[in-house]
Amino acid sequence: MALRSKNPKAKLTGNAPERSTLGHPLGLHRVIDEKTRLPQAADRLDNSLPIYSNEILIEVERLNIDAASFVQMEKESRSSADIALAVMANCQKQGKQHNRVTGSGGMLLGTIRQIGSKYRGPVKAKVGDSIATLVSLTLTPLSLERVETVDTTSHQLLVNGYAILFESGIADKIPADLPERAALSVFDVAGAPALVAAHCKPGKKVVIIGAGGKAGILSCFAARQKVGKSGKIIGVEPYGPAAKELRELGICDEVLEIDATNPIAVSSSVGKLTRDKMGDVVVNVASVPDTEMSAVLSTGAKGTAIFFGMATSFTKVALGAEGVASSAKLIFGNGYYPGHSTYALSLLKKYPKLKALFIKRYASN
Repeated sequence: MALRSKNPKAKLTGNAPERSTLGHPLGLHRVIDEKTRLPQAADRLDNSLPIYSNEILIEVERLNIDAASFVQMEKESRSSADIALAVMANCQKQGKQHNRVTGSGGMLLGTIRQIGSKYRGPVKAKVGDSIATLVSLTLTPLSLERVETVDTTSHQLLVNGYAILFESGIADKIPADLPERAALSVFDVAGAPALVAAHCKPGKKVVIIGAGGKAGILSCFAARQKVGKSGKIIGVEPYGPAAKELRELGICDEVLEIDATNPIAVSSSVGKLTRDKMGDVVVNVASVPDTEMSAVLSTGAKGTAIFFGMATSFTKVALGAEGVASSAKLIFGNGYYPGHSTYALSLLKKYPKLKALFIKRYASN
């Protein structure tokens, strides 16, 4: 399967011209809406070349669509070709990959082809380096010439095109000891394990909803590293094969094969495993909607519930917690945490089984 845009391919070279003016660090200069908006909230972005003198030009090789967005598109599609068409249509109409149903996008992997002469941002890579962006596709100017393949397992698309990184944007180099596709999968959810680690303490009980996905597995290892042998980790994963892999990793004390859209079933099972004390920290990284109350009801009175999935509804969390008189601390992860990419990669280095699973699942086909 390969879909090609009607637009001619841009020439991406380090000697390309650049615009003499400085762009706004947050990308406001690329917004072409009638009202002034930040790029993520904008309806349309200018994804044209040449770059401004403080931007970075990336030749894009692969897109990692976030789980909530990919699942939504998959349900609305008859084939992977339909998903490719939807992504290309988004880029043509909006200048970025922004799923308007879920409000989310994903991230990308590519090679730096040009760095503006006045760029002073946080990215330390150089022209020719392979990088993964650590900002959402919903705010990244993106132009696609071609979609080669769609991988429904990893939620990744092999593409030809280019993207533009603003001066405020962050990215990380692909490590030499990890396949690119596996590294992209890790970077896509790096914020989750870092945030989980920050809130877990030795001996605590941790419940992870959506534990069999990439964010969930990394969060399980991050939690185990912090709670130690005296702590307890309960994974909730309804998909049989993923639950089986989770058990084989031996990182969870219990794995519950329960649909998290059934909050009574989840909270009841968690109650039995904790003698009704529930979780000290509950992490929701599920990629489907209507799992909010499973997290709220599984959190102890003085516990913390962390919501990290893009399918999460703030309204359902806030009003649901009010409705059941929950005093739990509610935290919404935003995908970024200081040092998150380095921390996520450190987990793979420390736990060979985790690294092997990511390579097998996301880079072996």
